[in-house]
Amino acid sequence: MTLPRTPSFRLDGRRALVTGAGRGIGLALAAALSEAGASVTLVARTGADVEAAADAISAAGGQAEACILDVADLDAVASFFSEQSAFHVLVNNAGTNRPKPMQDVTRDDYDAVLDLNLRSAFFVAQGCVRRMLADSVRGSLIHLGSQMGHVGGVNRSLYCASKWGLEGMSKGFALDLAARGIRSNTIAPTFIETPLTKPYFEDAAFKASVLAKIKLGRLGTVEDLMGAALFLASDASALITGTSLVVDGGWTAD
Repeated sequence: MTLPRTPSFRLDGRRALVTGAGRGIGLALAAALSEAGASVTLVARTGADVEAAADAISAAGGQAEACILDVADLDAVASFFSEQSAFHVLVNNAGTNRPKPMQDVTRDDYDAVLDLNLRSAFFVAQGCVRRMLADSVRGSLIHLGSQMGHVGGVNRSLYCASKWGLEGMSKGFALDLAARGIRSNTIAPTFIETPLTKPYFEDAAFKASVLAKIKLGRLGTVEDLMGAALFLASDASALITGTSLVVDGGWTAD
């Protein structure tokens, strides 16, 4: 009897691009892809952060390079992809949040959140895909969504709008690109402990309200997302496109 073999989670010989990769979730996902053999390009606005991140991955034996790029500058994004060979994996991670009640949201708040979380994500993906198509490269687009792209949240109307939009965007990408061998999916985390979210959890009442909804009883860590990203980047998820991998400790199951 010949047994089936588990598809490989390895990414040897593949190029991966991670945005917002200077720290937190982006850095962790870049490290995960590198550990699996990918050559990783880390992108962020802050040179010191992204260069230190790439150096750390290289010191651990990985292949990594840093690129300073503001993904909100769409002309710079277009120029970046015009100078690159095709990537096999995109992790669309750059994002922001301005939590407040909907009645207090300003136009500036709206533009800041929707422009980065949705507009930039769209055109980064478009730039990446155009190079993939030109070079006949098949691959995987991974967009960092949120559990708030599946439910609502108090003081999170803007964030929910951007992340629900990201879910629809990814499904549309999946349909447009399936025939060309390019998959598109999201990862939808619960609250993850990062330098960006740490100040929120200093509010004991807020932290308690979050933990009450995470059925597994703890905040997420960046490590909780590393396996999810590797799975969606690799051949192990070869038949998965147009869906969301929800990493929320049971939040949305209720």
